[in-house]
This record gives sequence, structure tokens and C-alpha cells, in this order.
Amino acid sequence: MPGTSGLSRRSLFAGSAAGTAAALLPTAAATAAPKPEPEPGATAKSRTKSAASGASYRAEYHFTVPDQWKNDPQRPVWIDGEYHYYYLYNADYFTGVVGTAWRLATTKDLVSFTDRGVAVPKDTTPNGDLWSGSAVVDTGNTSGFGAGAVVVIVTMSPGGGTDHQEQFLYYSTDGGLTFDNYGTDPVLPNPGVADFRDPKVIRDEDRGRWVMALAENDKIGFYHSDDLKSWTYVSGFVHDGIGVLECPDLFRITAGDGTVKWVLGVSANGKGSGLPNTYAYWAGSFDGSAFTADASDPQWLDHGWDWYGAVTFEKRDASGAVDAAARYAIGWVNNWDYADTTPTIDCDGFNGTDSIVREITLKKASDGTTYYLASRPVAGLDSHVSRTVNLGDVTVDGTKVLDYTGISYEVTTEVTWSQLTGAGLQLRRSPGGGRHIDAGVYTNYAFLNRRNTVNADTSGKWQESHTPFDPSAGTVKLRILVDRTSVEMFVDDGRYVHTSQVFPYLLDTRLALFTIGGSAVFRNTVIREFSV
Repeated sequence: MPGTSGLSRRSLFAGSAAGTAAALLPTAAATAAPKPEPEPGATAKSRTKSAASGASYRAEYHFTVPDQWKNDPQRPVWIDGEYHYYYLYNADYFTGVVGTAWRLATTKDLVSFTDRGVAVPKDTTPNGDLWSGSAVVDTGNTSGFGAGAVVVIVTMSPGGGTDHQEQFLYYSTDGGLTFDNYGTDPVLPNPGVADFRDPKVIRDEDRGRWVMALAENDKIGFYHSDDLKSWTYVSGFVHDGIGVLECPDLFRITAGDGTVKWVLGVSANGKGSGLPNTYAYWAGSFDGSAFTADASDPQWLDHGWDWYGAVTFEKRDASGAVDAAARYAIGWVNNWDYADTTPTIDCDGFNGTDSIVREITLKKASDGTTYYLASRPVAGLDSHVSRTVNLGDVTVDGTKVLDYTGISYEVTTEVTWSQLTGAGLQLRRSPGGGRHIDAGVYTNYAFLNRRNTVNADTSGKWQESHTPFDPSAGTVKLRILVDRTSVEMFVDDGRYVHTSQVFPYLLDTRLALFTIGGSAVFRNTVIREFSV
């Protein structure tokens, strides 16, 4: 369960949903009343059609909650030829009643999702609602619920507070569609600490046991179990300076050069020291009990302002075979500093959008020692292209407004130059040019800047994100995904990605290219639109 930057978890969920985004609404579109919950099995397309008449802020090709509220993604698991994606969902958000359940959506291509309704309900035991955790498929029947049972280990807070977090077990014998509780006692009681949550469970096949990584303030605790019901503490990984280490992630991955590394990831808040507030990770080794990082400082899987509670999960082919050299990742496109403030509440009756699913791979850096994760949008997008606009090579000296309009699209280009200070794109540009989102490079950094469009950061502090860039290369590849409420920029090979939430006026549909201090050629510039 993500931290709340000083605000209580309860106060965030209890905020008056309808109308909280009124100050951000950039159009005069009619305000929507809360929608009735769609029937399980509704597709993304049918949900979009149920939006309010008039302006809609529901994403065109990103996952969105059908109604009400969502936050943390839960690691998807592969069951019967498709991914089961669970996420935290509050059906009572508009009434001010707090607490989340686990809702389920299924997908084969990680782009088109089918809603399956609530799988693990809240408030069915005295322990209340469900927070973050993880699901596993117990193929070996180690837990005694039957071979292939789906077991969820999840944080709950008995008594309804936030200061007594413990881990509980739910299980499913119908392929992860519905779950029963394994009694009302925790399978991992709280030893007397405030932060004790977000269990991430993996199978250690080499040693024939289960391993749990657990968020414990500035430490990730590691636990062993033979049966998922009884857990023993074995070690901890400590890192301070980036807030509470939340939503831990632990996996093994093989690099392109054949090197095998373990990766420990966490959601963390480094904004106070100029670092991201997204997914921090360390590459290193894991001996089944303890994780040892290659370097003390983490790297970050996203450098924008809104990629939190992210999870990675296995990449499988149609037969179910696991790819040891790649994984997928998905994050919540929001930030606890302004989680309740979205125009989607008033226009479309929901608050909760995810990033595009990414494929991540492990690469060796040019220093010859550092390994890093590189990201790219999931290949499944290629099957949903509805329109392609090929602009070829475009020479720019200053600002060039393109003959294209759109609010949801992908643009790819390779910018080349001989002498230049900066270059990039103005996304969702207004007809007069005064409003836009800027993405590109300037001197020695790449950037994504949302300052000149509507966004939820009323403090004005978190408007432009930066990552290192070497201008001596004289070229940069940009792949940018734009949707109604988000921008994701992948730089070069995807070591650096920027994801930020935005709410441009719906009439801001123009696209421009720009240079600063010289001219550049935007080569192989292609725009793709998607229908999901």
C-alpha cells in the first residue's frame, strides 16, 4: 500500500470524489453522475461508450478502472492462457466510504483488457479491506488447497486503522476468479512495527520453497515458507533517504550478454533529494535468503512524476513458456500528493489510470560494470494500430507546427543535428500555441515538462523531469505515448523513461516540433493511433 506523504490513507480515500477536480476541468463539458458498475465481462471499448455524453477524459489505449477508484496494480499472473491482472479497487469511492478490494481484469495481449469484477471482496471478515500483496499459482499444492490453486498473500489492518498491518491469506480453486479467506488469523503477524506491508511472494524452485519480500519502512524483509501459511524471517535489505520502501519486487533476469542478475525493486519517494518518486531498483545477487546490491544507490525505472506502485511480471509466450531475458511492467499513473484530483472524476465517473505495459530487459552500461533495465512499450500495441501517419524526415529551425491533430497517439522520431542547444516536441498544443507539453533534450539532459498544460500538481514543484543525456552523440531517439491524461517518453534504448499525468484541454490537439540554438532533422517521424 503506497505511502501518503503525510496524509492519512483514510483521508485520501474519504475525500469527496465528485467535484474534487472541478478546479482542473478544462472544458465546459457536462459533469457526469457516477456510473453504475459495468457487468463483469465488459470490454474497455464498451466501457468507453458508457462515458458521459460530451467530453471524455477516459484513456483511449491505457487501462482504466471501469468506475469509482483504483490505485496499486497487483502483479499479474498467468492462468489458463491469459494474464490475470488484479488491482486495488474501491466501489464506494463516491460515497466517501473507504477501503479497497481486489478487482480482476484479464488480457492476452496486455493492451485489451476484459473486466471480471471483484475477485477478493473487502469487509468480508473482521479484518476489513485489502491492501497490496501478491498472487501466486501453487502448481505443486504446497498449501494443500489443490494443485493449481491461486493463493493471495495480502496486507490487511484489523480494526480499520493504518498502524497494525499484518499479512493474510486468500485462496481460489476456480482459476483466480473468486477467493475464500483462510480464516481470520494472519499468516504473518505484525512483530510490533508501524510499516509491515505489501508482501511480494515468489517461488524459489532451486531450493523448493517460497520467498516473501515485505515492506518494513526503510527495510525490505525476506521470509521463507514451505506452504504459504507459515513464514520465517531470514534477512533484511536496508536503504534510507527515499522514504518508506513500498511495494517490493524481486526477480531474476538474464542480460543480453548472458549474465544473470537478481533485481530488487521498490516504490519510493526521493523527491526531497531531487530523485524520482517512482520505482527504484538495485541489480545484484540473491542467495535465497539475502539480497546483495551491486551498488548502494538505486537506479530508477521511471523518472517522471506519476509511475507509482509499479509491478513487474513474467513474460510468457502463447504456450506459457517463460522468457528468462525479459519481463513486463505496469504502474499506476498518479501520485499520492494529488491522488484525488482528476477531471476524470467529474467527466467520466472514475479515478484510476495505468501506464502502458512495458517490456523490460537487462543491459550492460558503457562503463562495463553497471547493469540497468531498459523499457519499451509492449509489442501488443502493434495489433491495435488504427491509423498511421508517416511524416518522413522533417527539417526544423525554430518551431514547426505539423499538419496533424490528435489527442491519443504515439509519435516516434530520431532527431539529428550538428550544433544545437535543444530540440523536441510540443504535445497537445493549443490552437494559439500558448498551451503544450514539451518533451525532448536540452544541453545535457532529456526532459518532460507539463507546466504549460493543466495538471494536478498545484504546488508547481513537480513540473519538469530530467534524465542524463550526452549531447555529443548528435542524435536522440524519442518514442512518446500520448493519451487523454498521460504522456510517457522513452529515450533512446529506454534506460530513461518519463511518465507524467496531464489533463490538457480537449481542444488542444496540435503537434509541433522545435529546436533551440540551431536546426535539426527529425528523421523517420511516424505517428500511430490505436483503437482498443
